[in-house]
Amino acid sequence: MRVMVIVKADKNSEAGVLPSKELLSEMGKYNEELVKAGVMLAGEGLHASSKGVRVKFSEGKRTVIDGPFTETKELVAGFWLWQVRSMEEAIEWLKRAPFDGGTEIEVRRVFEAEDFGAEATPEIKERDQLLREELQRKAAKQ
Repeated sequence: MRVMVIVKADKNSEAGVLPSKELLSEMGKYNEELVKAGVMLAGEGLHASSKGVRVKFSEGKRTVIDGPFTETKELVAGFWLWQVRSMEEAIEWLKRAPFDGGTEIEVRRVFEAEDFGAEATPEIKERDQLLREELQRKAAKQ
C-alpha cells in the first residue's frame, strides 16, 4: 500500500527558516535508508505558504487566493510518498525520522484503483494505469 507522509508546517517553516546543515545531513541519511529499503517513492519540502496560492471552486467560479495562509497548523511543509506493507510499517519508519521540537507528521493511505469498487470500471482502471506508465517514462527521461 502507498501512504503519504505529511510534514506539518510550523512558525519556522512559514517564516522561511531553512533546516540546519545537521538536520539536512540527518534527513539525507534517513531518505537514503528509505530508498535502499524500497519504501520511498517521492519526497519533497515545500516553500512557505506566502509563496503559494489557493484556488477556490464554488458555483462554477474559480477564485485565486494569494498566500500566506493564517492557520499554520493546517499547512503542509513537506511530504513523502512511501510504499509499505501496512500502516504499522509506515509508523515504524516514521519513528526513525530525525525530527524533534514538536514537529507533527500525518500519515494517510493513498487511494488505489481497487479502493473505488465498481465505480472504477475496467476502462477507468486501464486509463489510470496508462497514465501512471506515462509518468514513469517521463520521470525516467529526466
